[in-house]
This record gives sequence, structure tokens and C-alpha cells, in this order.
Amino acid sequence: MWQALTCLPGQHDLRYVAVAVLICVLGSLLSMRLLARVRRNTGARRFNLLFLSGVVAGGTVWTTHFSAMLGYNAPVARAFEPGLTFASLMITVIFAWVGFFITTRTRLGPAIEGGGAIFGLGIAAMHYAGMAAFEIPGVLGWNYPLVALSVVFAAGFGAVAANRIARPITRFCKYGGALAMILAIVSLHFTGMAAVTVYPVFDMAVPPQALSDTFMITSVIVGISLMMAMAASAYAIDLQAANEATESYKHQAMHDPLTGLPNRNGLAQQLHDLLAGRGDDTARVVVLAIDLDRFKDINDVHGHVGGDHLLRKVAQRISAELQEGEFLARIGGDEFVAVKSEIFARGEAVKFAERLRKVVFEPVEWQHQTLAVGCSIGVALYPEHGQAADCLTQRADLAMYRAKSLGRGKICTYEPSMDEASRTRAELAIDLKRALIGNELELYYQVQNDTHTGGIVGFEALIRWNHPAKGRIPPDAFIPIAEETGLIIEIGDWVIRNACQTAAQWRLPFKVAVNVAPMQLNHDLPRRVAEILKETGLAPSRLEIELTESGIIADRQHALQVVLALKAIGVTVAMDDFGTGYSSLSTLQAFPFDKIKVDKSFVQAVETSAHAAAIVKATLLLGRSLNIPVLAEGVETERHLDFLREQGCDSVQGYLFGKPMPVDFINRMIDAQKVAEPAEMQPLREMRRPVAAA
Repeated sequence: MWQALTCLPGQHDLRYVAVAVLICVLGSLLSMRLLARVRRNTGARRFNLLFLSGVVAGGTVWTTHFSAMLGYNAPVARAFEPGLTFASLMITVIFAWVGFFITTRTRLGPAIEGGGAIFGLGIAAMHYAGMAAFEIPGVLGWNYPLVALSVVFAAGFGAVAANRIARPITRFCKYGGALAMILAIVSLHFTGMAAVTVYPVFDMAVPPQALSDTFMITSVIVGISLMMAMAASAYAIDLQAANEATESYKHQAMHDPLTGLPNRNGLAQQLHDLLAGRGDDTARVVVLAIDLDRFKDINDVHGHVGGDHLLRKVAQRISAELQEGEFLARIGGDEFVAVKSEIFARGEAVKFAERLRKVVFEPVEWQHQTLAVGCSIGVALYPEHGQAADCLTQRADLAMYRAKSLGRGKICTYEPSMDEASRTRAELAIDLKRALIGNELELYYQVQNDTHTGGIVGFEALIRWNHPAKGRIPPDAFIPIAEETGLIIEIGDWVIRNACQTAAQWRLPFKVAVNVAPMQLNHDLPRRVAEILKETGLAPSRLEIELTESGIIADRQHALQVVLALKAIGVTVAMDDFGTGYSSLSTLQAFPFDKIKVDKSFVQAVETSAHAAAIVKATLLLGRSLNIPVLAEGVETERHLDFLREQGCDSVQGYLFGKPMPVDFINRMIDAQKVAEPAEMQPLREMRRPVAAA
């Protein structure tokens, strides 16, 4: 062992040794990095990198050995046999390929270290093949224990190198692998050189060396440098591609592919960073939960292509509206979240929400059609409504659901009571699924009367829910839940079927009016109505379908097709809640309605509001001009009735003539009517009394 340690300064030219060390270090680092890349790749790229790593590792070993041999101070003249010299290069490259191939074939098991040991044996085979090419006028004597030790060193450190690359436990293991390869080369070379003794034979001839040591070392260095440069370039290209792929995956994980906006993960990251890096404790952060109204209707009618187009347009428009300190994310479906920092007053948060709402309300053109949606917005503020990102988004969601329950297009700010309301709402959603099966739903009917004679002209069917534990639940508490969950389709069919069955049994042929939810328009409503009419035997002319303007404005073209199809069946169609929409006059002009129903909010205010009275008068005048009958809702006093009679209103509905009643009461009312009597409403008029609206 002492011979191996003293071999370096005593028997080598340190200039050549320095070159060998430089090549050994750089080559080992590059070889091990390439080996690591081989393990991380698959397919053709894996084999290309395996080829490069074997060539670089073998070239590094051979160049280190050859440079050191050129620096070996032999006591006699020496030369190198070309065939064996280059054969030793091929030996180490082949061993490197085989060893690295075995190492990279498995993720676990001793084959990893076994492949490294094969690479180490290749270092030993190269060294001793190279020594066989070492021509001198003498004989080489060997210390076989040192030879065996050198082989053990090479195989052992080769196994360690493979272990550190394949089984890293820290980020420094990649350097540990390179260090082990260096030790495999160095320990083998100098232990092997210490094991040899030159015995000169002075009468032995040695072929002269054709090339000088300087030329050979220069050629070898240039060759290995070019080889390592190409391999390093390939490594850099592969690493860059891997980094780009990683960034791409990261971007995909953090962004919505449809709109390019941050997704739920991206929102959480940005909001967390924003809250963690706050410098001004007096400023607030506002989080808006934005849910598009009527988007499902558009998606059902126009498919995902139309829905996706609308989402992209809405995202682009809101993004274009954003200012410094604001950002937008799409967290799924038709839900967006907008965030604004540096808010100092609550009013600024509401103005931010109103600005974005205005953008969403703008119609979108698609395939020569106009698509329109609204939005409901919930507002949560940091720090009063929460100090964590997920808490703020959850509470903004709660406020948004409260906004939706108040009607479309509303903005609500979070309140602590919304947590309990959310739990109650979730319970109702679960119970509502059971209500259909459990026969908990019931239809009440409210009479509709002729304004001048008081005679019955029809009834409107109104749904009620008799909850077994909570009692009577009003429609405005569960209909929005039914629309959100999609149960409104089943409930709507149930209402139409039961109303038609009841009306078909009446002794007098009064009309029955049924209000239809917007979502029902997108589920083949004309076909469903036709099937129910056939099933129940009710004449189509006795069924009246009521549509609200807010339900048809999302997709006017499709809604018009539905109205025309219903009229083709023989069903009459009424426009409900006239005057509360965005463009009632243009809607009335575009749709062939059979009746106009004036919203009760205007009728009940005719005595106190000149504006409301003017709207009612204008509606009645418009109805006469278009030859469309008008029914006024919400008639509760004789003054309401007198005003409407004076203005020429055709029919009325309200508590003055009767509140909604169960079917048994309505059946008795109809049975009591005398078809021939002009004063057929006398029994009912005796019941007139002002009743506060429920």
C-alpha cells in the first residue's frame, strides 16, 4: 500500500497527472449526470443518453489512464502498441454501456450496484489491457495482491457511484456519485501502477514511437474535450426539455386550460402569497365569488362548444377590465373568483363587484346568435371575514349563494349568519330529493277572474312543500335549490302532470296555468307537455304555460322555438312578471304570447306610486294595441280592482278573490258554479277580504 501512495510523486510527471485529474473530474461529473438523466427518461431518448453516458464514461477512464501513462517516468524507453491501446478504449466503453444498462434497468434491487461494479471491472480491464500495450525493453513484474486490491477498489467504488445516483438521499448525492467514480479511476490506476515493476533487458529492441508525447496528449485532450462538449450539450438540451416539461405541467396544474386563467390551485397559491406578503395592515383584500346565471341553460341548448365559447369571452372581458392589484381565476364550471388588494373601504369592494358584473351582463355573439348571462356575486373581505385564503373563498361562496337565492344579478357581502343558512340549505337539498318520492309536494290553485263580471276564467297551479319535520316550506325557499341541483326538471314535470290531471276532472272547462322554470325550456319541454296532455286527456287549449322574461332572455332564439312548438300543440303561452325584465317591450315584440301578466309589484303600488301606475297603464295600452289579453297579479283591494277596471284590464288574480287553496276546495268551488248564471261569482265574492301578502 505504501508503494501505491508513493507511486504518484516518485514515478509520474505531475504536469500529465494534472491533465489526467482535470479530465477525470470533469468527465466523472458529466458521466454521472448523464447516468442520472438515463434513469429519468424512457424510450429512444433513454437509449441515446445511455449511449452518450457510456462513451463519455469510457472516454474519461481511458483518457485519464493514457494521460497518466504518458506521465509515467519509466526507467527505460517506452512506446504504446496502437492496436491494444485503442482496444482498451473500446473495452472500457463497452463495460460502461453494459454496467450502466444494468444499473438503469431497475429502480430497486442489487442489480443497481451490480451494474456499477461491472463498470468498475471495465476500468480495471482497460487499465491492464493498456498496460499490455505498454512496450519497453524489459519485462513487467506484478505484485498480484496489489493487482487484486486495485480491481476490488475499481469494482467497489463503481458500485458506490451507481448507488449514489440510483438511491439518492440528499441533493449532494449526485456529487457523491462523481466522487466515487473518480476514486474508482484513481485508486485503480495508482494501485495498479504500484503493483508493476519494470525489469530492463538492455538487448531487447523497442519499436520507435511514431508520435511525440506532446502530440499524443494534445490529440487525446482535444478528442475527449469535443466528446464531452457534445455530451454536455446533449445533457443541457435534455435538462432544458425536462425543465420546460416541468414548467408546462406546473402551468397546467395551476391554470385552467379553457380560459388560461389560474384554476383553484393557482388561486390558492396567489391568494396565499398575497396575504402572506402584506405590508399595509390597514388595507383590506376583497375576494369575489362570481357564478354565472343561466349558463347551464346555454350549455344544454348549444352544447359544450357554445358554453366554452361563452366562458372564454366572459373570461377575456373580465380580464381586460382588471386593474393593478386585481386578478381573476376560474375555479370550475361557470364559477370565477376575482381578488383585489389594497381596499380601504367596503364601498370599494362593492364598486369592484359592480364593475365586473356590468362586464358579464354584456351579450356574447356566437354563430349568428346572441348569448346572454348574468351573474351572482358574493363578497368576502380580509381580515374581518377570514385571514386564510381557503376561509375567504368559502365565505365568498356562501355570500354568492345568498345572492342567488335573492334573485339573479345580485351582490351580497358575507355575514356570519350565512354559515347556518348554508347548512340549512344543504339539508333542504337532501330532503328535496326525498320529497318527490315521499309525496310531500302538493299543488294549490289560485283563482283568476274576469275584471268586470267577477266570473272565474281559470286557475294558476302553485307548488307547496309539506316537510314532515319543518312544516310548510315556501316555494321561494326550495325552488332555487331545485334549480341548482337540477331537480327542477322532475319537479316541473310533476307539476304539469298533476295540474293537467286535476283540470281534466273539473266539471267546467276552466284553464289551468303552470309556471315553467328556465331550465325546463332546455329539456324538450314541448314533447314533455304533449306526452302529459295525451296521458291525462286534457285538451291542449286548457293548459297555459307561463314563462318569465328572465327565463327566456339567456337564449332568445331557442326560447322562441320552444314557444312556437308549444303553440303548435295548441297550448297557450303567457308572459309572466311583465315589466321586471331587462327589455320587456322587445321581448313582447319578438314572441307571440297569448297573454301578458303584469307583475304584482306594480299593481300593489298603483295607489302610492305614479311610476307604477304609469307602467300598468302603459302595459294595458300595449296589450290592447297588440290584441293580447292582460291579467294583473296581486290584486288585494277594491281600489286595485277599480283602477284596473277603469283602465280596461281583462282579468285579475289576487287575494281579493281568493288566496291559493288546495285542490279539494277548488273542486267544491267549481262544482258550486252554475254555468247559466251570470252572477256565478256570488259565492266567491262573499269570501272577498283584504289579505296581507304572504
